[in-house]
Order: sequence, then structure tokens, then C-alpha cells
Amino acid sequence: MKKLEDYVRSIPDFPEEGIIFRDVTSVCQDPDGFKLAIDSMIGLVEDLDYDVVVGAESRGFIFGAPIAYSKGKALVLVRKKGKLPCETIEESYDLEYGKATIEIHKDAIKPGQKVLLVDDLMATGGTIGAMIKLVEKLGGEVVGILCLMELAGLKGREKLKGYRVDSALIYEGK
Repeated sequence: MKKLEDYVRSIPDFPEEGIIFRDVTSVCQDPDGFKLAIDSMIGLVEDLDYDVVVGAESRGFIFGAPIAYSKGKALVLVRKKGKLPCETIEESYDLEYGKATIEIHKDAIKPGQKVLLVDDLMATGGTIGAMIKLVEKLGGEVVGILCLMELAGLKGREKLKGYRVDSALIYEGK
């Protein structure tokens, strides 16, 4: 039986020399790999009490949707600036080479709701950190952060002290 890491394609020197790119598409395109990924992620938060799953554009949607569906929870989408049609709030954060801004609908999270944040990959923690700020501005409580993969060498987890962080796969490098 294959392990989850067996489904992740590792591409050396992409996007630049010295980087090993961990490709999530190879997990998703294999039915057994995708099922194992979702089941593994759900298993990590089986003990967690939450009301809402919040997924980050776009791969957080891929993993957040089946988790929300399987647990009978609401799914809220966090999108890049300008992609949501109703009134939003936004949060900007630093990328390795620039800035990004994400948004959430103002009515997406109700005060007091317990929120599980989901994304495919945690690297520097920038996207997750911005998602936390959005949820908390709306009065939600982030009770967990769940990622398929984590690049521990980029120290994203350190920026999220005080929050529960679970990752199905942890790679020590960058």
C-alpha cells in the first residue's frame, strides 16, 4: 500500500535552482492518492470541534470542500482581491517577491463561530496568517489550521504560535 508521500511529485530546481517543488497535482490526479490525502487530513482533526471550514484560493478549495462535505460543515471561500461579488473585507500580506491581498465576504463568518482553516501547503505562513486576521475581524475563532503539506524549513509554523497547526506531510527542507 502506498503512503501519502508516494503520491507527491518532487520537482528539483523549480521554480529556481536549489528548490524542490512539491507538486500537489500528482496527489489529486490519482483517485487513491486524493482519497488518502482527504482521509489523512480529516483524521488529523477528528477530535476538533469546528463549525466552518475556510479554504484559501485555490487549492484550499480542493481540500476544504470534501472535508466540509464529509463532516457536514459550511464551506467559506477566501479569494484573491476582486473575485468575490458581495461586500468584503481584505488583508494584504508579504510574498517571497511582492505582496498579495485576499478577501472574504463580510457575512461569511458569524461572531463566535469556530473555524478550521484549510490549505494545500504551508510555507512561510503568510496566507494562513492573513486568513486568521480575516476570520478574527469577523468575530470568528480559529480553532485549527490544516494543511496537506508543510515546508518546515520556511518556518511558517513559528508565525502561527498559539494556533493548532496540523499537516499531513512535513518536509524539512524549503
